[in-house]
Amino acid sequence: MVKLHHVHRWDLSVREAREIQLSLAPLVIREDQFPGAIATVGGVDAGFEDNFKTIRVAIAVLSFPELEIIETVVIRRPTTFPYVPGFLSFREVPAILAGLEKVKCFPDLILCDGQGYAHPRRFGLACHLGVLLDHPTIGVAKSRYIGTHLELSPEKGQWVELQDQDERIGAVLRSRKNVRPLYISIGHRICLETAIAYVLACTPKYRIPETTRIADHLASHAQDI
Repeated sequence: MVKLHHVHRWDLSVREAREIQLSLAPLVIREDQFPGAIATVGGVDAGFEDNFKTIRVAIAVLSFPELEIIETVVIRRPTTFPYVPGFLSFREVPAILAGLEKVKCFPDLILCDGQGYAHPRRFGLACHLGVLLDHPTIGVAKSRYIGTHLELSPEKGQWVELQDQDERIGAVLRSRKNVRPLYISIGHRICLETAIAYVLACTPKYRIPETTRIADHLASHAQDI
């Protein structure tokens, strides 16, 4: 059973959700605190069916550093929170937690398809999931939500800081030469430099890490890989 270190209601108004973000954000740990060696990495992603009435969450667990699939889980649940920018975690995390309940090999590090610390209240999906689980997480977003940055070199592995109000909130990372960058931010129990290193280690070929690439495919398509 998944152990939650913090519990709150999910049937919330947007105002109540914002209060929860503000109350839990100070609990985010922005340094490396791993339970042990990282031998498995997980990816989580969500898609929707039935005109957004049903959320489809996929979880992929891979060996590290080999990146071989150990386990995948796909679950469906009714969607209970509306789409509101800045509150994605309240729409997706309940289903992600339900999916993690079914995982036999719980990953040592979880990569989330979404923002982490790069969030107006410094509490995106990866932070929310990480704090509830008290487990290392990384936010790997395919687009920028907030922040500004300098021009980025086209070479793979290059990155620049993502800044918001003079604070470093994440990194803009070139995961593959001459392709659109990824927006990396910490989730919980990891520092930004370590997060970038793990994202690159999980991205040997494509633009996005194998963890979230596999989870994205399973969450967005009816057929399994």
